[in-house]
Amino acid sequence: MFELGNSQISLASLFVVLLILGGFFMISRIIERGVQTALKNKAIDPGIKGSIERFSRYLTVAVGAFIALDTIGISLSSIAALGAILMVGIGFGLQNIAQNFISGIIILLERPIKQGDIVFVGGVSGRVRDIRVRSTVIETRDDVAIIVPNSQFIAEQVINESFSGNKIRRILKVGVAYGSEVEKVTGILMKIANEHEQILKNPGPKVLFLDFGDSALDFELRFWAAELWTTDVILSDLRYAIDREFRNENIEIPFPQRDLHIRTCEPQFSLAYEQPGS
Repeated sequence: MFELGNSQISLASLFVVLLILGGFFMISRIIERGVQTALKNKAIDPGIKGSIERFSRYLTVAVGAFIALDTIGISLSSIAALGAILMVGIGFGLQNIAQNFISGIIILLERPIKQGDIVFVGGVSGRVRDIRVRSTVIETRDDVAIIVPNSQFIAEQVINESFSGNKIRRILKVGVAYGSEVEKVTGILMKIANEHEQILKNPGPKVLFLDFGDSALDFELRFWAAELWTTDVILSDLRYAIDREFRNENIEIPFPQRDLHIRTCEPQFSLAYEQPGS
């Protein structure tokens, strides 16, 4: 068919290459599952486990590619020549694919994100379900899978709520009417937070009296939760409980009010009405 360096490439040799690559691809799947089984009960971070499994698979495929090329007599110099041709192709139309591929390798090495992290990138918020060579699969809270190119995690600002650990702090703001007993309000908020099962006791919740607002006394309930995925449900539970307890204790949650003053003015002129023929 054609020559590459000192090697003559025929249809039969291409078939051999594809056969070897297919075999090593199947072997890489088996090795990946074996590594996954071996690391299943190890006390290793899930993100590190995922990176090791993927690298074992990629390494097996790379070894298979070298063996396949060596079988048909293609040397490293020929591979370098082929690489030069590929670089030209990348320069013309494969920039995005190459950029996402390199970004995927960087993500697996540096691990700014890992499988199971809760991230916000490009207007999308969700849990990292799978990190692939070209893209990352993010699962939203609506059970929708979104494919995000890996280059976005390298080139853009990424919020990773799981990066520093498995707990996160949340803030709930509430205002009460002027004249309310602030100590009673603080006690109710602390009681509600301490009774919630998913709010951590260490570090414990804290109530701050923030400011004298325009229409209310402003408070903040700050708490830590270990379940990052359902913090919106925790906030909803707290709001239900706060509304119920405030009603029982006759504590009012005000709404913005404005005083409207209407001034009346004496008329500056009068209109006379004349009957016809008068």
